[in-house]
Amino acid sequence: MTKIYLKKGRDESLRRFHPWVFSGAVAQIVGQPREGEIVGVFASDGSFLAYGHYQIGSIAVRILSFDQTPLQADFFEIMLGKALEERKAAGLVSSSLTNCYRLVHGEGDNLPGLIVDWYDGVAVIQAHSVGMFRSRKQISDALMKVYGPALKAVYDKSSGTAPFKAGLDLVDGYLYRSDDYKDDEQLVLEGGNKFLVNWTEGQKTGFFLDQRENRAAVGALSKGRNVLNLFCYTGGFSVYALRGGAVHVDSVDSSRKAMEMVERNIALNGFGEDVHSGYCTDAIDFLKKAPEGKYDLMIVDPPAFAKHRGALQNALRAYQRLNASAISKVAPGGLVFTFSCSQVVDKEAFALAVFSAAAQTGRSVRVLDRMNQPADHPVNIYHPEGEYLKGLLLYVE
Repeated sequence: MTKIYLKKGRDESLRRFHPWVFSGAVAQIVGQPREGEIVGVFASDGSFLAYGHYQIGSIAVRILSFDQTPLQADFFEIMLGKALEERKAAGLVSSSLTNCYRLVHGEGDNLPGLIVDWYDGVAVIQAHSVGMFRSRKQISDALMKVYGPALKAVYDKSSGTAPFKAGLDLVDGYLYRSDDYKDDEQLVLEGGNKFLVNWTEGQKTGFFLDQRENRAAVGALSKGRNVLNLFCYTGGFSVYALRGGAVHVDSVDSSRKAMEMVERNIALNGFGEDVHSGYCTDAIDFLKKAPEGKYDLMIVDPPAFAKHRGALQNALRAYQRLNASAISKVAPGGLVFTFSCSQVVDKEAFALAVFSAAAQTGRSVRVLDRMNQPADHPVNIYHPEGEYLKGLLLYVE
């Protein structure tokens, strides 16, 4: 096994169980590791620190285990089993109202570089590292052992997330499919609401599972309100708002495929054009043109404005402009649910951008609640960077 030795004094983060080794901390590589293979990491004095996946880039090793015992063939089966037990403890596995959840959330489940989402029998994998990409077959086999006959299919959707490397066959496809399962789409339940999930054509793994609890919060406060759902994707917030008694919901997204799925999800839950309108257009332009006071509840849930630290300042300015527009347009006594899913934008920076937006409008605004990601998107206490989703519920006079 290749051995990676760290520079003197650069082992402190690993001794605190942080799951990354940065390339600048590496003093010596003994061996010629292939990207994605498991390597051993050692301090400058030769003491063992961890095992992990090797990768060329700013993060040189993503840690899989701090135990000196070498990883065994059943490693993924053990780790996926632990992740499933945690979801059971959170009440997500046996619920009659919800049958979709995130099984593996990367570092939050001690499997850096791996995402696995569960859609009532279909597991959708996304590898964010070469090591996890090369381990897809073992992960699929482990899923079959953990779930047994409940598993209908395993779909790999890593082409847009795995690092582009020569020799990697970055083509999405099924790693496993039972003989009687032929669909590329699955009907799931979330909070008793019905949603169609298409992992082949949809964004990410097909559905944004991280907003489950925040969708429920919207539903609980929608009765009697006119609702605007910006960046609506497949209409999750819209369905919850209608179920909660909204007078009317306008859903806005620039994706034609997403808007087609919105209409299907709205109809699937028993609602029609009398209470819902869909607009396939730019959400920011739609908001700018919206009349003041038409909506008394808004959901502002844009895609990530910053995917790396170099884009941070531009992202904060974008969040400020967008939220200023929403706060200025919402009706007196209205609510604004505003979110950021940009990992490099921490909750303090996001809150400051929203506060600045409120001050810009001159309106009286209060924070009623702060929101984040649910239990199936856990944050490793030694990897606080995993807390990526943050939100504010605003009351605007």
